[in-house]
Amino acid sequence: MATPLSADKVLSALKAEGVKVVEYKSWRTHNRNSAGAWGPVHGVMVHHTVTSGTSASVELCYAGRSDLPGPLCHGVIDKAGTVHMVGHGRANHAGKGDGAVLNAVIAEKKLPADKTTDTDGNPHFYGFECVNLGDGKDPWPAEQVEAIVRAAAALLRAHGWGKSGDTSVIGHLEWQPGKIDPRGPGVSMSDIRKRVAARLKQSAGWSPSSPEEDDMPKRSLYETNSYTRTVRPDTWTTLNFNRYYDGKKWVDKDPEPSVLLGPCYYTASVAVKVTGLATGQEFKVRVARYRQENGKYVRASAMPTDSPVNDQGKGHFVYTWTGHVPAADKGRLRVEVQHHGSEPVTVEWARAESLYWPA
Repeated sequence: MATPLSADKVLSALKAEGVKVVEYKSWRTHNRNSAGAWGPVHGVMVHHTVTSGTSASVELCYAGRSDLPGPLCHGVIDKAGTVHMVGHGRANHAGKGDGAVLNAVIAEKKLPADKTTDTDGNPHFYGFECVNLGDGKDPWPAEQVEAIVRAAAALLRAHGWGKSGDTSVIGHLEWQPGKIDPRGPGVSMSDIRKRVAARLKQSAGWSPSSPEEDDMPKRSLYETNSYTRTVRPDTWTTLNFNRYYDGKKWVDKDPEPSVLLGPCYYTASVAVKVTGLATGQEFKVRVARYRQENGKYVRASAMPTDSPVNDQGKGHFVYTWTGHVPAADKGRLRVEVQHHGSEPVTVEWARAESLYWPA
């Protein structure tokens, strides 16, 4: 059983995690404790306000409505990533939800589908309302989502939650049947949980990257080792790679085709050694972007083709492209080759090296 943090400890935890905090009116003593218990607490719940504008949203969450007295949460996270503290203690935010979900949160196990409203969540969850219209179109800025991640991580860290699983932070839609929050472009609870888990492995002041680091490209290097690929005439054939360089050493792996995953911008170079070519035979090399469709990966687009002409029975070709791989539909980059000879040829060795930046 977890005793709720004091107002001072909540504030200290948020600031230590790098959250920008504004204290609104008498938030430290503003609560609904007269309506019932506050605690034991077991997790953090994320909502959207279905409003626009910071000032109006903060005041609404502080004062509440005629049919639902405030505070309606503990903190309001605006689109710039500032957390406005509006209450401490019991708040009208979670309402009735599924007791099986609460049990999963306590055990830090996979969340079941919310099916019933048999348990009052207000005593058991810290709540953050996030300024968003909730229409599925209003975007969630990166600064706002990062503040959600940091605020949730701050409370989990203070309580020692998140050591056995990642479900100590949930969305309202995962608690109460019929609820949809949070939703919209740029937010998902699975992403928030993943990022909270990553934060909890670091110190409270950790940041995933600095602006200087964002400017530095990362390196991706794949190669084949004792692995060949037969290329039949007039057929684009995807190359597979069975080892990669992890920055210190080569690591063998099962043959796989993807050399980059989105979202990223890239400069990619591909080198291949081919045998079985006729004199003057053209051999084509390109990179292609793939996306997932109905559970399968299909080619979405391809970069311009390099078409070197061979003057022997063997060829060693190198070509470079620059481009972008989106995150949508699990976008990824693959290497394809083709020739128009009369007999199959063999790719004896291939290497794909990329420098890439977050998109």
